[in-house]
Amino acid sequence: SPQGRSKKKSRKHQRFMARRAVLEQKGLLSPHGHLGSQSPEVGLETHTTLTKANGTTAPRCDKVPKPKRIVSSSLSPSASPDSIARHHSVLLSQGNGSSKKVWTSSHVLRPGKYVAIDCEMVGTGPQGKLSELARCSVVNYEGDVVYDKYVLPELPIVDYRTRWSGITKQHMKNAIPFKAAQAEILKILKDKIVVGHAIHNDFQALKYFHPKDRTRDTSQSPVLKKRAGLPVRVNVSLKNLARHLLHKKIQVGCKGHSSVEDAQTAMELYRLVEVQWEKELAHSLPPRPPSPITDPAADSSQYLDDQYWPTDLMASSL
Repeated sequence: SPQGRSKKKSRKHQRFMARRAVLEQKGLLSPHGHLGSQSPEVGLETHTTLTKANGTTAPRCDKVPKPKRIVSSSLSPSASPDSIARHHSVLLSQGNGSSKKVWTSSHVLRPGKYVAIDCEMVGTGPQGKLSELARCSVVNYEGDVVYDKYVLPELPIVDYRTRWSGITKQHMKNAIPFKAAQAEILKILKDKIVVGHAIHNDFQALKYFHPKDRTRDTSQSPVLKKRAGLPVRVNVSLKNLARHLLHKKIQVGCKGHSSVEDAQTAMELYRLVEVQWEKELAHSLPPRPPSPITDPAADSSQYLDDQYWPTDLMASSL
């Protein structure tokens, strides 16, 4: 009967209010708020008044919250690389094929998450066949240098390989020890998406392994090779990619390579095909179910139902 349903609803409401009161007493819920929500005053200007001696009131300066840096409604600053890739794919589907829109979004959202690296090595050990780090350069998304230092290898240098490395004995006078350089460089690379050409050689010189999903190797990119009109299975040098796609000459002259120039070139190549590269990466990633905590469609009030209520709190509220 309607009266029976009303009583049943009333009892359920009473249990709801009782449990809510318990949460308020334990400090887990604001007195007039809801689970997972903020008080109405948060994020708004608060208007208060000061009373003058003559009884009139004057408005006090409003408290204006500090502007928050809005990154994206669907992508947080700490998003994982696979989330970044999926976000690229979503932007592509929303942009009706317009790469300009996606490029702008990616550039604004993630510039601080990308770095490019290049290392120069010298020969140590028997006959100088062992490669050790002698210089490391790191540039940011814009190509600006964030790190560039000469590094003193742990073993005596047998072959400076100046023709390719550009390293001379003079450079080693102010070089820092390998362990110190390694600590500084790895601090920069932490949680970053790292771009490079044949980047496994750089990581090997650093005695470091970077997560594969956060690595972008321009020597292994089918997108770059196709765009340059080169066979996908052929190993292609950074110099050739720069000539075909960027129309610039690098690694010229007899003074050796510049690790700064090589790192900047690798980043330029990545940015040239960034959207398509990330789109293909997104398609290769397995789907991930949305989190019930961050899903905006989820209703947090459901957790006051019996099935979600802890036994000890339920007993104390009844």
